[in-house]
Amino acid sequence: MEYANLSVDEIQQQLAEIENSKVELMRALDVRRQEAKSEIAQQIKGLISQYGYELEEILPLVEAKRRRAVAAVRRPSAGGRQYTRYVDPANADNVYVRGVLPGWMKQKMQEQGYDPASKTDREAFKTNYLQAVDA
Repeated sequence: MEYANLSVDEIQQQLAEIENSKVELMRALDVRRQEAKSEIAQQIKGLISQYGYELEEILPLVEAKRRRAVAAVRRPSAGGRQYTRYVDPANADNVYVRGVLPGWMKQKMQEQGYDPASKTDREAFKTNYLQAVDA
């Protein structure tokens, strides 16, 4: 499409349509990711059953290893807690570590169709939009 011949209003309309499409695609991506997680969970349950075990017998073994691995990674050698930093890929100056959401993050969440008051939406936004950087 030739953008040089469009008026300001037409360009703004095009941008709004693209933004709406992006929001819809982000929501579709979230849905697909949840579906994929459900499929994986069903496969794992089937595998456990196939070997003659109950989910309750195996799940504690999986969780225990995961917790140890996470604890080893998150435990800093020099003391003090380390938190994951989230960086806005569009502007590296926008960084969120933890606590009250900064204004830029609330605004971006609303633009993307997320509700800043919803913990689920906050986590989905951090996963799908921001870049996680371990401090």
